Order: sequence, then structure tokens, then C-alpha cells
Amino acid sequence: MSSTDPSAQGGDDIQALIALMARLPGLGPRSARRIVLQLVRKRSQQMVQLAQLLDRVAQNSRECVTCGNITDRDDCAICTDPARATGEICVVQDVADLWALERGRAFRGRYHVLGGTLSALDDVGPEDLGIPALLARIEDERISEVILALNATVDGQTTAHYIADALEGAPVAVTGLAQGVPIGGELDYLDDGTITAALRARRKF
Repeated sequence: MSSTDPSAQGGDDIQALIALMARLPGLGPRSARRIVLQLVRKRSQQMVQLAQLLDRVAQNSRECVTCGNITDRDDCAICTDPARATGEICVVQDVADLWALERGRAFRGRYHVLGGTLSALDDVGPEDLGIPALLARIEDERISEVILALNATVDGQTTAHYIADALEGAPVAVTGLAQGVPIGGELDYLDDGTITAALRARRKF
């Protein structure tokens, strides 16, 4: 029997699980095999609990109707916290960036997740992102400062400039992250100290 026969490596279901895990960010086939083997060996303690949690998350997780954060309710804890109504709103590309900023605990306002960036090549325009909702929030929530915490990539900066231009003349300060964020860098890959320094040293956009 060939060593690549699925029956010699746990069977079809286990091989399918490994293939699925290998598609997750940061994992490859080798890491996926190690994880699956660990889960199978400790299936009574880890795999059953993991399966139950995955099912609950699949059933209950959703996007916050206000900011786009991932939550288990209609509005996330940040949007419903009155202490976070500071008049500052931090605009990020995706939820991973929001969570990265929250790890640093430097920002105590509210967020807005765009869900991507403008891209002519991929035919992604303002209406495909959360930009119209952002502009509406700025007026409805009496926002005094918009912090554009978008990735320092070409598409990220194009999106930031689009939003800044859309807010030109509005009674709101538009700022961007400053020192510490390298060109081409993504927030989710930066350490907490770098994110905190960049947020505190933000500049007028």
C-alpha cells in the first residue's frame, strides 16, 4: 500500500480535516497535520470542546451593525460602551486591525471597519466598502476626529486619501497614524508597542 493512501494516514475524514486546516492563514500542510494529530490524540479533552465552540461561533457570530466588528450580538461591546463615545472614530481595513489596536489599549474611542480597500484592479469601489456608512456615522454621532488607521500599502493609502477628500470642509479633524508603521506594513503584524506609538503620534492627514 502506498504511504500516501488516506487509509494509512487516518482515513478520508482526517485527511479532509488536514486539508481544510492547511488553508487557514499561517498554516501549511505540515502544521495542519501536527495540529490534527494533537487533536485526535486528545480528542476527549480538546477536539470535542473545539467542535462545540466552533459550532457556537458559527451559529452566533455576526458583524456589528454599527462598526463591523465581529460579535455575538447586534451591536458590539465597544459601540454600546458610553465611555467610548469620545467623538473619535478610528477607521480600519478589517477586524484583525481593530483587534490589533485594542490589544495596545491606546485608543478608547470607537471604530469603523471598512471591510477592505479601494482597488481599481479588483473593481472595488466606495459602495462596496463601509465608506457611505462611515460618512453617515460621522454626522449622526457628532464625530470630532477621524483617525485613518489603514495599512501603509498603495490601496490602503488610496482609500485613506479618498476618505480624507470626502471629508474636506466637514467640521472634523482627519488624522493618520504616524511613526512606527513601515511602508507596506499591515497593522495585524506589528507589535503592540509600535501600534501604540503610531496611534499617539498621529498626524493631520
